[in-house]
Parts: sequence; structure tokens; C-alpha cells
Amino acid sequence: MSACIEIDYAVASEKGEKAENADAADAVIPEGAVLRHKGLAAALCDGMSSAEGGVEAAQLCVRGFLDDYYSTPDSWTVKTAATKVLGALNRWLWSQGQARYESARGMVTTFTGLVVKSTTAHCFHVGDSRLYLFRDGELERLTQDHRIWVSKDREFLSRAMGVDAHIDIDYRRVAVQAGDLFLFTSDGVTGFVTDHRLRRLLREHGDHLQTSADRIMEEALRNGSHDNVTCQLLKILALPERSEDELLQWLSDLPFPPPLQAGMKIDDYEILRPLHISSRSEVFVARDSVHGDKVILKTPSENYRDDPGFLDAFLHEEWVGRRIDNPHVLRVRDTPHRRFLYNVSEYVEGQTLRQWIDDHPRTHINTAREYLDQIAAGLRAFHRLEMIHLDLKPENILIDKDRTLKIIDFGSTRVAGTSETRTDDDTPRATLDYGAPECLSGRCSNRSDIYSLGVIAYELLTGALPYGAHDRPLPAHKLRYVPASRHNPAIQPWVDGALRKAVHPDPSRRYDSLSEFLYDLSHPNPDFLQEAAQPLMERNPLGFWKALSGLLVLVNLLLLYLLQRS
Repeated sequence: MSACIEIDYAVASEKGEKAENADAADAVIPEGAVLRHKGLAAALCDGMSSAEGGVEAAQLCVRGFLDDYYSTPDSWTVKTAATKVLGALNRWLWSQGQARYESARGMVTTFTGLVVKSTTAHCFHVGDSRLYLFRDGELERLTQDHRIWVSKDREFLSRAMGVDAHIDIDYRRVAVQAGDLFLFTSDGVTGFVTDHRLRRLLREHGDHLQTSADRIMEEALRNGSHDNVTCQLLKILALPERSEDELLQWLSDLPFPPPLQAGMKIDDYEILRPLHISSRSEVFVARDSVHGDKVILKTPSENYRDDPGFLDAFLHEEWVGRRIDNPHVLRVRDTPHRRFLYNVSEYVEGQTLRQWIDDHPRTHINTAREYLDQIAAGLRAFHRLEMIHLDLKPENILIDKDRTLKIIDFGSTRVAGTSETRTDDDTPRATLDYGAPECLSGRCSNRSDIYSLGVIAYELLTGALPYGAHDRPLPAHKLRYVPASRHNPAIQPWVDGALRKAVHPDPSRRYDSLSEFLYDLSHPNPDFLQEAAQPLMERNPLGFWKALSGLLVLVNLLLLYLLQRS
């Protein structure tokens, strides 16, 4: 295994019988952290010959994809980043075609793209250009042509970039091995060189990519291709170690700090006092000697020196925090010149939401809404970057002296983008009673954070938990919701309805977005009012029959008592 991806690359392109070359092909192989987080990318586009702006469309699509993909957040998955970029490019091509050429086919092109990140290839395709994988002497086509035959000798392109404001992009993932060769071709090649012949040419010249590309292009022209002819080859010479291994190697190079106490100095930070010491970590208030302000300095406990999983999570927490810039999420500082293993975050003078709830067991509804709005604003910052916090609870929310709430502790945060390179087990890490039931089996989503926010909302208003406190996780079917009005009679039925929906055990019956939940907490939802007006037997059949059975028992006991007295 290499420290990073190593490739060989070649391209050959000719205009053939056409007046100009409407094909475009290119690749970007970045270095360092960009290569690790985003991978390498390549693309081929074939501008539609009947489109007035086909040449420009192909060139802009290739260049735009390769430039804009690397501008997307590192936390996004490859699929999310590429499809968002391609969607934006498609809308731009379509709008320009309408404005400049007054035609739905003004700027139209095919698109075939590849991103290789870590040990996975991500393929994106629309049109009739092709992408093949040549492995161990065999050739596999990874794309399907989007063409429709209307007669025996007539066909047309059924899907392409720039034809409509909306585009459907084919996506496919392929595990990559060292030695894999990816072949891109325009239809000027594949219409005149069979897959069998392509395989033979690659077998003969695959070790010399430029020779292979030239031979394929020449054969297409020799066989009478009347179109532009383009062949692009990308061969994987070496693959990187998994990124978690890289992180652990980096960690092993950073020594644990010495035992810290007030008055000591570590790099640019002077330790002022310990804030929290546990078996897992040590947290100190420190002063930044460069900027002069207070900070929080956190170090892992010596107990976990030989625990790579814990150390990986420690680094992961810092990675997440440095990528979120939101006033309701604790800011984590960049410390590129540190000589020891620790992380540094902003200092917040205040208390946790747990302490607030203990002091105010029944928070006023207006204050609760204010606090929940702030927590939701912080959660949105996670969700926009395809991150799920997964450990939202009162202990992980700070309130400063200005009543600004900040989410802390990102050790359990699941990041979609790093899941492509970082092994993440399905062990539930959320705190008991606050974690959504589906997380027990590892199937967490944004709605899991909404569940946790719903529990916090319930606790703010009642001082209790919606399903009571438990000493072990319970499956969804065993959870029984306790109406909030039982703990706080001032809770309106429609507010209770919003809380019930937010913490529903079934995520499909939960709120889909944070904004919906917050809206229903402030505006009576007619559905919840109707539910409250329903007879108890319809709203809660089990509760109705339990109550009726209890009443009958009391009546029978009373009758027995009267019979004995008579």
C-alpha cells in the first residue's frame, strides 16, 4: 500500500471529419489533504453536434465539474458533492441555451465522470459516452447508453446535460484495486471499435497508456468514424492505506502531554485550572499566550494510550468541530504547530442545559421555544454538512452569560463523507433515554437528532422524560409515551401533539425537518387539535380498556363490600 493514490494517465482526441472537436476530456490529481478528502477526478464530455453551443457546453462541463467538485465541503459524500455540482452545471447550460440560442438544444453535451477516493471509484454518467473498467485482462462497461431507437437506422440521445432544467444522473460505486484501468470513450470510438477489440488493444498495450489511447483513436478513424474521436485512460498504480490508519499513524507521532496542572505551559497555552477530570479525558481552562483569551484545552487520558479506537474518536471530534462555523456550535481551533496530543476550543462562561433544567424543572414555554430555536440552528449546521450529532442531550449544550446556547461534544458525530474512507462501527453511542431507538441497530439519520431534540423539549417543559427513565435501551415497540400534560397541566394539547410526533419511536412517523417541529410548537396544528378532541377509545384504545377494566374492578369490590354488610 502507498501513502496516497498513484496513477498513470493518457488522452488522445481528434476532430476526425468534423470541422471542430466537440469532445472534451481532462483529469485532476490533487495533492496532500485534498487528495485524501476528495480523491482524484476525471471527466469526458461529447458536445451534441446538432447543438449550436455543443463545443462550449462540453468544455465548460468538464472544466466546471473538475473545478467545482473540489470546492464542495470535505464532509459531503462524493455522491452528494458530484450530483450537486452536476445539477448546477446542467441548470446553467439549459438557461444559457434558452437565453443565447433560444433553443432547448442550444448547449447540450454528454457527461461521464469518475472520482476515485480512497479505495472506491464513484461513476457519474448521462448520455452515450462510455466508461469501462479493464481488470485482469477483462473489460467491463460501467455505463449504459442513453439512446432511443426510433427506427431501424435512426436513433437519438434520450438524456444529456443542458436539455432540460432537471437532470437524472446515473451513479455507481466500484471497489478499486491496484492495476485497475479506467477507459473513457466518446461515441466516435465505441460506434466503430467493438468492446472485444478494445479489450484486445488494452491487453496488447495496457502497460503503455499513451500508446493504447493512440491505437484506439487511430482504429476508430481507420474504421470510418465520421465523428470526433476521444479516448481517455486512467490507471491505478497504487492505493492509499485506509484513512483511519493514516489518522492513527499521525496520532502515534504525537506524544501524550505530561501531567498538567495550573501554572504549567504547553506550547502556546498556559494552564489556568482543571475544569473536568474523568477516566477518559482531562479538560482545562487555559490562556492563549498569543491572542490573550481564555480557551478550553482537552487531552485524552493516559488510560487510553493503547486504545486506537478511542484515539481515533478523539481526533474525529476535532475534525468535526473545525468544519462547523455556527454561533450555536462550540468553535474548535486549529492548532497546526502543537507538539502534543490535545485539542483546543473556545471558552464559554456559563452552565450546561442540564444545570438549567435542574434549576428550572418547568421552563416557561416561551423560554423553551427560544432555547430550542438556538439548538436547532446548531443542528442545521451539522445537517447541512451531512453530519449527524447523535449525542444531543442537556449535558452537551452550554448556555453562556448572554443566554446563547452552544452544542458541544462531537465524538459520536457521524459524517457521511468520512464514512467512505473511515471504518465506523454501528455501536450506539447516544446517551440512554436521549438516543433514538433506530440507532440501536445503527440506522441513524437526521431524524435521530430530531428525536433527541424532542426529548430535550419535553424535559424543558415538564422536568421529566417522554418515556420515563430506563437503566437499559428499550426497543421501539416497548416505548410508551407519557402525555406531557400529566407532568405539567399547563401544556396545551397541540404542544403535546408536537412533542409526541418529535419523539415517535418510528422515524418514518417523526418530523422530517427541524423547522416543522419548531413551527408546530408555536402554531396550533389542526391535526393535533382533532386528535385531542377524539374520544379516549379512539385516541388510545389500550388506555381506554385499561381504565375501563380498573373501573370495573373498583365497582366489583364495592359490590362485594355492600353484600358483606347486608
